[in-house]
Amino acid sequence: MEQPRIPFARVNCSGNELKYVTEVLESGWLTTASKAKKLEKKFQRYLGVKHACAVNSGTAALHLALEALGISPGDKVILPTMTFTASAEVVRYLGADPVLTDVEYGTCLITPGILKEAVLRCPNAKAVIIVHYSGQSADMIGDFSEGILDICRNNGISIVEDAAHAFPTYFQDRLIGGIGDVTCFSFYANKTITTGEGGMLTTNNSFLAERVKKMRLHGISSDVWDRYTSGSASWEYDVIAPGFKYNMPDINAAIGLAQLEKAEEFRRQRERCARYYFQNLKNIQHLDLPVVRNRFQDHAWHLFPIVIGPRAPMDRNSFIKKMSELGIGLSVHYKPIHRLSYYKKKYNLIADDYPMAEKIWRGCVSLPIYPTLTEKELSYICSSVKNLMTH
Repeated sequence: MEQPRIPFARVNCSGNELKYVTEVLESGWLTTASKAKKLEKKFQRYLGVKHACAVNSGTAALHLALEALGISPGDKVILPTMTFTASAEVVRYLGADPVLTDVEYGTCLITPGILKEAVLRCPNAKAVIIVHYSGQSADMIGDFSEGILDICRNNGISIVEDAAHAFPTYFQDRLIGGIGDVTCFSFYANKTITTGEGGMLTTNNSFLAERVKKMRLHGISSDVWDRYTSGSASWEYDVIAPGFKYNMPDINAAIGLAQLEKAEEFRRQRERCARYYFQNLKNIQHLDLPVVRNRFQDHAWHLFPIVIGPRAPMDRNSFIKKMSELGIGLSVHYKPIHRLSYYKKKYNLIADDYPMAEKIWRGCVSLPIYPTLTEKELSYICSSVKNLMTH
């Protein structure tokens, strides 16, 4: 029997992607135009927020968010060490300094307790980047004690939600996208919905939205699409600040529109995969499954991260190699920021200061989780994990 080939990620473009992209090509206007505007409007309505701004990456959204919040050289921004480098690098773009925190074992999230400790350590922090890791929301609003929002409001700290993993994710029956000051989404090729390359910034703050819309395209004071389609003097514009080139082209937006139409269906299928993993991988010695704090249906299930314990039959790297030989693609999320050479050297970071992140890092590996995984493929993945972890 031929060995299966199961990639770590597999994009599903079974909807209206080709139809909408063809419409863009036939329109004669390939950059930011009506499709990008339509995607913004539909995304805004989906989340129930006042403003949605399409950009060319999740990193761009994070950079624009911090810039709009006024983060400047010397400012301090709190963020978890267990995140992709983009969450930290945008802080450095602005000359500010990241203040790293540890995370909760099992969820990889900043908790209110972890945040309180970070604020005590850095009382002059201007902002915090909350990463909703793997698709699960952090504890934004407390029921009987302070949540992250309460702590930040009480200390004058702005909140940027890094929701690159978290669409669609719920917290207390609210979709992530409008709880903090600004929320940033990624539509990279392996995300829960994709535009190939792209991202979205959402906010309920009109001032921040206006600043972002100008800064995402060179700081130009008027919309380029409006300038080229209006009947007035379309050449006239002003530059209010040295902005960036972060706009989303319509070809990308066209893909995003089709993906958005199937976002909840995709989420349900990823949840199906997660439930299968929990059912079939439970009680394996030296293998920790992710901890789910909220309801299964509130989780976007972008990742399914497991942690291989130090006494397992093989270490993480050997496990990845063996699984690859079996035709199964895996990934690691993430090498902690405090272990990356640039940050480690610049800020004299010590691994012992992040014990939970270190425990996670030494054994973390992410299994495939996407809508088109079949039960046969899931069964093969689970049997392969069991065989390797129990022999």
